Amino acid sequence: MDGVATAEGFGERGQVAAFADLERNRERIASLRALLEQRRGELHALQKRIADPFALARLEGADRDYGLDPEFRQSTKAIFQFLYDSYWRVKSRGLDNVPTHGGAILIGNHSGGLPFDGTMVSYAVSEIRRPGRVTRLLYDKFVEGMPVVAEFYRRCGAVPARYAVADELLSRDELVAIFPEGTRGTAKLYDQRYKLRSFATSSARLSCRHRVPIVPFAVIGAEEIYPLIGRSTKLGQVVGAPYVPITPFFPFLGPVGLIPLPTKWSIVFGAPVYLYRESRFRGRNREDFLGMAERLRNAVQVLVKGELAKRSSIFLG
Repeated sequence: MDGVATAEGFGERGQVAAFADLERNRERIASLRALLEQRRGELHALQKRIADPFALARLEGADRDYGLDPEFRQSTKAIFQFLYDSYWRVKSRGLDNVPTHGGAILIGNHSGGLPFDGTMVSYAVSEIRRPGRVTRLLYDKFVEGMPVVAEFYRRCGAVPARYAVADELLSRDELVAIFPEGTRGTAKLYDQRYKLRSFATSSARLSCRHRVPIVPFAVIGAEEIYPLIGRSTKLGQVVGAPYVPITPFFPFLGPVGLIPLPTKWSIVFGAPVYLYRESRFRGRNREDFLGMAERLRNAVQVLVKGELAKRSSIFLG
């Protein structure tokens, strides 16, 4: 009897184990089905992107030229002209290096706490080099969280800093301006000024993809308009920005402290760089985008150091 009972016990335990295995297998099958559906969705999305390579750009407003408003842009010209000619007394050199037609990418050092440098570069190219040609400046993504600012930027011709957007613009032979340091450039403290952070690889990728030149530029003077002694990420969260700059004047002097200092600016544009023609980036290295980004960073840093060596005064040049 004991032997029979023991056999029956083993049989019952065997059935329980079999049912447990069956249940686990069902769960695995359900997980695999869910994963398969996810992959099908991703494949479908990829097929749509292949059919329409600028689908993501269209979501950002490519069909409306990203909100560009020529009349509004013209109405703001006097503001930027005053800043360029009278307030910062900008002197630009090397504008002949900027193509007047066809696609091209401008890259340079980013600075100033707030991105005034981009507006002055755009003014120099769009109003002096070739009046009427809009420089499509890529602004940082966080700006989209500030609708009024984002709308102002877009109406003036700026666009969100997204690869798909730059890709679509270059396909139309537009002139694109990129700050490869991103917000890390504007966030530099005063004692770190003119020391470039690492560059993102997007400029190199876009240049090789569209076979367009990259024109490096350096902006001198913008680093001192807001001498950063600190950054407040908490205040930044309130206004929807990565940080709020803390200077010797702000927030201690209130809104008055937000007035940028009237430093003397210079902007120099270097010779175009054709990464896809350089022997070091052929063959196995044709996709060495990190190496290309470092090559571009060095090109801009050389321009920065050269201009700094010529400057004798922050306010007089």
